[in-house]
Formats: sequence, structure tokens, C-alpha cells
Amino acid sequence: MLNPLYARLQLSAARLVTKYGQQGTVTRITHPDPVEGGSGTETAYPAKLVPLTYDHRYIDGTNITTADRQVYISSDGLAIVPAPGDIVTAGGVTYHIIAGDPNNYDGITNVVVIVQGRVVS
Repeated sequence: MLNPLYARLQLSAARLVTKYGQQGTVTRITHPDPVEGGSGTETAYPAKLVPLTYDHRYIDGTNITTADRQVYISSDGLAIVPAPGDIVTAGGVTYHIIAGDPNNYDGITNVVVIVQGRVVS
């Protein structure tokens, strides 16, 4: 059953990301069929997001590097849940998603998706 509290939290998060963030894309690449072959397809989904620098206490140089960004992605109206292997583009910078947290407290509503993005070099 949908909890109205989490729906309100999702709308509040979407409003804040829209106010302080920017327009970007989350791109999912589907791999070709292992039997039939072919080429993978890229599908870009528009998203509102905010890339932030990690606090220095979290940067260990291995799991989180100085080039990584913590990207808050509004889940309101987003067709997919960003996951490792997807690509996020924001402000002309492209990030590979290394880890993700959909902030899903009730098992139904994703309030906001927070991902670790590593700059593509």
C-alpha cells in the first residue's frame, strides 16, 4: 500500500532537485542478444539531477576517488531506476554509475536516487 508520507517526500525532493539542479540524462545500454548477436542499444532518459563533490572524509582513493561525484537524481517521473552500468550526463560531463541507492523506505516509492558517478576519461 502506498504511503502518502513517501509520496510527499518524493515531491519535496523533486522540487529541491529542480530548484538547485540541472537537466541531464541517464543512459542505459542494453547488451546484444548472446545468441542472435547484433549491437547493443542506448536509451537516454531525461532526468533532473544535482552532481555534488564528496566530502573529503569519504574519499579513500580506492572505493571513492577525488574525481567521483555524488549525483542526486529526482525519481519523480523517471522511467527507470539508475543502476551500476548506466551512464549519467550532467553539465557536459559524463559519469559511469559505480553504485546506487534508490532511497526506497517503504518498498514502493523511490524518494530520490543517489548514485556514485565516476568521470569518464
